[in-house]
Amino acid sequence: MIQQFTLPTPIIHDLAHVETIVQARLNARQAVVHLTRKYLGDVADRQYRAALVLLAAQLGNYQLERVQHAAAAAELIHLAALVHKDLVNDAQRRRGQASNTNQWEHGPALMLGDYFFALAAGEMARAPDPRVITYYSQAVMRISEGGLAPVLQATPLDLALTQYFYKIGCRTAALFAAACRAGVALAGGDDEQIERVGEFGYQLGLAFQVMDDALDYSLSDSTNGASAAGLGGSDLRRGIITLPFIYAVEHAADSTLAAAIDSDDPAVLAQAWALVQQHGVPHAYRVARQLASEARAHLAGLPATSARYALEQLSEQIVRQGQAQFVGA
Repeated sequence: MIQQFTLPTPIIHDLAHVETIVQARLNARQAVVHLTRKYLGDVADRQYRAALVLLAAQLGNYQLERVQHAAAAAELIHLAALVHKDLVNDAQRRRGQASNTNQWEHGPALMLGDYFFALAAGEMARAPDPRVITYYSQAVMRISEGGLAPVLQATPLDLALTQYFYKIGCRTAALFAAACRAGVALAGGDDEQIERVGEFGYQLGLAFQVMDDALDYSLSDSTNGASAAGLGGSDLRRGIITLPFIYAVEHAADSTLAAAIDSDDPAVLAQAWALVQQHGVPHAYRVARQLASEARAHLAGLPATSARYALEQLSEQIVRQGQAQFVGA
């Protein structure tokens, strides 16, 4: 992830408590401790899903001891999904071509992802409401489905958009929704509130991933480790089709752009990156902004509490990062 977040002050202390639970689980087996370091990354990003659990719970009768394990589970599921996403990206796609080789040569990483999922299952079981298991198990199934459904082509537009939003709905939005539903359920929310906040989480997750994919094309060489040819987007270099690329293919007057996703030529990729930044990123940013607005609309019927305000602020923070890069979008 490339986004950086400032988590709401009222839950910082409780998030630290959740983090102690996560670290205790990760450090319980010394044989896997060294393998986890690559995926721990930025703490704020890892805790974003846990924060959603806590904030959603604050919409009702908030008790940290009731929600702590559900929050830890959300973070552990995210870590597991990161590991498996890396494996699937390596195995499924080599510059747009399905790969039949080296699919099972990453045994330690595969086991690490499974281990994270097992730890998450343990946290689900500790939650005092069995619905938490249902919400998260459904999210894990969606994550797995999305991992096996890459975006295979940038045209035609309707098909590319369908594939893309299905993928990010599974990969990212499903866990956001589950985290929100778990928090509300554990705080005594009724079915309508659980569904309303779950829909907020789903739309928020879509906005989050669209914005992340757009920001990938805004990074400079020095910040993204790109080649000396001037290439920015890491997704492009890895042959991964995201929304900015899809829109660039649709709107840029360059018939060769679609083929760039399968190229290893630094000059071709550098030109493609520039076209995506110009013609695709602004469209993707508008989509992210609209999705964030739709997310907030699901909270409109809830009491105007500080927790609701914090959730709305999170949705605004996601798209605010793009203001400087995409002026006029």
